[in-house]
Amino acid sequence: MSRSVHPDVPENPLATRGAAVSGLPERAAADRLAFWARQAGQLHWDTDWDQVLDWTDAPFARWFTGGKLNVAYNCVDRHVEAGHGEQVAFHWEGEPGDTRTITYAELRREVCRTANALLRLGLRPGDRVAIQLPMIPEAVFAMLACARLGLPHSVVFGGFSPAALQARIEDAQARLLITADGQYRRGKAEPMKANTDEATRDTPGIEHVLVVRRTGTDVPWTEGRDLWWHDLVDAQSDEHTPQSFDAEHPLFILYTSGTTGSPKGILHTSGGYLTQAASTHRTVFDLDPETDVYWCTADIGWITGHSYIVYGPLANRATSVMYEGTPNTPHEGRHFEIIEKYGVTVYYTAPTVIRTFMKWGERIPARYDLSSVRVLGSVGEPINPEAWRWYRTHIGAGKAPIVDTWWQTETGAVMISPLPDRSGAKPGSARAPLPGLSARVVDDQGRQVGKGESGYLVLDQPWPSMLRGIWGDAERYRETYWSRFADQGYYFAGDGARYDEDGDIWLLGRVDDVMNVSGHRISTAEVESALVSHPAVAEAAVVGASDATTGQAIVAFVILRAGTDADVTAALREQVAQEIGPIAKPRRIMVVPELPKTRSGKIMRRLLRDIAEHREVGDVTTLADASVIDSITAGLGCGPHETTGPA
Repeated sequence: MSRSVHPDVPENPLATRGAAVSGLPERAAADRLAFWARQAGQLHWDTDWDQVLDWTDAPFARWFTGGKLNVAYNCVDRHVEAGHGEQVAFHWEGEPGDTRTITYAELRREVCRTANALLRLGLRPGDRVAIQLPMIPEAVFAMLACARLGLPHSVVFGGFSPAALQARIEDAQARLLITADGQYRRGKAEPMKANTDEATRDTPGIEHVLVVRRTGTDVPWTEGRDLWWHDLVDAQSDEHTPQSFDAEHPLFILYTSGTTGSPKGILHTSGGYLTQAASTHRTVFDLDPETDVYWCTADIGWITGHSYIVYGPLANRATSVMYEGTPNTPHEGRHFEIIEKYGVTVYYTAPTVIRTFMKWGERIPARYDLSSVRVLGSVGEPINPEAWRWYRTHIGAGKAPIVDTWWQTETGAVMISPLPDRSGAKPGSARAPLPGLSARVVDDQGRQVGKGESGYLVLDQPWPSMLRGIWGDAERYRETYWSRFADQGYYFAGDGARYDEDGDIWLLGRVDDVMNVSGHRISTAEVESALVSHPAVAEAAVVGASDATTGQAIVAFVILRAGTDADVTAALREQVAQEIGPIAKPRRIMVVPELPKTRSGKIMRRLLRDIAEHREVGDVTTLADASVIDSITAGLGCGPHETTGPA
């Protein structure tokens, strides 16, 4: 398969340390589209593009029009052909302690076998494949095999219910489901195949179910439909010649979760998505593929897993760690043990994980050699300053820069983040858009607000990895993301933000997480940050509950650090008053053992609002541990762990 590199790209397209960041902001500012052309040129294209950006059918973008490439070739084959076949692509750690080291040469063989197996099942370019797998290597093989064949994949998080899986299968009209017999979770083998059988009972479009044997548990079986991975895939040839696809060929559909109504299938295509995923991975983490060992702790079922476990790192020839289990299985030092074992240099995780580490105490990371860590990353929600400082002090030895990244499923890749070589770190601030990207904070009329002011975060220029729509629903796409500031042509991210006095951006969380207390708009993120800045608090979640007098009252749920006196609620209310103002004092503070979180680590504030307003608690099927709700509701009576009273 012949390959060409864009002529503006140096002979070695993979940047070495420092070169990935140096001078990029200036070059990008001088000519944004030329900048993205250079970034795209670091991939291999079969056919060069005619136009970098076609925005004539806004808000539907076309990037690198006329260009053709193969995403899987860019992530695997070209590295092997360049002589890097023996470089490790993944150090995989199973939850029970089993391990696997996968080189780029082995990865290529496995992806080719998987692709040949999918061809044997009669799949053709454009057919959709649903994938629900645990964090095992076969998940990567399956995704890349789909990309290699032009089969848009829909990866469904392993913790989702059968009903959620069924809805996603039906919406995408998938022909194949790839799953496993079971998955390990906190030391136990939990079923997967039985759940997927329930999901596919009424989805006649699924022609086959391909099953990976992970736990060895007995599973229900439908002859003629169900196939073992080891029987089908392992028997295939490990050679396959990929074909190229248009830059706008659909790569994957990823459904957003946590909302009511039908799921939104966010559509991402090939050339622009891979360009920005790879470019941001290089620049944000200052990646050196020769020396770095990179670990993103996300689940493969979320956009972070797509962009920063699979496509971005592999396009950059990174050596990555992939871990199947939870941070405290079999002990609370598991993540640090893995960092020490593999010499992890770049560690990318979520604030909720960091706050969990804080709750467990700094004595745990202190037991391990974390001196290899040189860059720390944060993803998923704004990181509060106290967690930022703890992260840098106890994981980064007080010197590793923290890249606090803002982006979404819809953006496809990081949009706003500090660069690791930028001086003057600001704990809790995402700082500024990355080179080649643009964002503003605006008021209700779409006018940019001034320094020190808050508003709505919008993206005012198209970007390569932007979503190309909602699968099968163009009108919903326009209404959801483009109608709020239609006159200006801005994409509305749904998040609030503010500029500080230097013009740097601070994220305030979702605008629907802004409370209205006696006419004052108060961000839940601001109150949570104030609470966690108190030395007694490990983690906090804040919601607004209906109040006849003030409109909404602030209710806080807090987890205390180990060994802390539980009777600190009065001090916490004063802490908030000092940091934000008396109007932001929580009306009620509950000390709880845990917070309701999805398996991706996101706090489900919707359930906390149900509790705060004494309503029946809604759907808990996506929680990592549904018993958390019982433990919270059991403590609803006023006692030493709770305070009520006027704000």
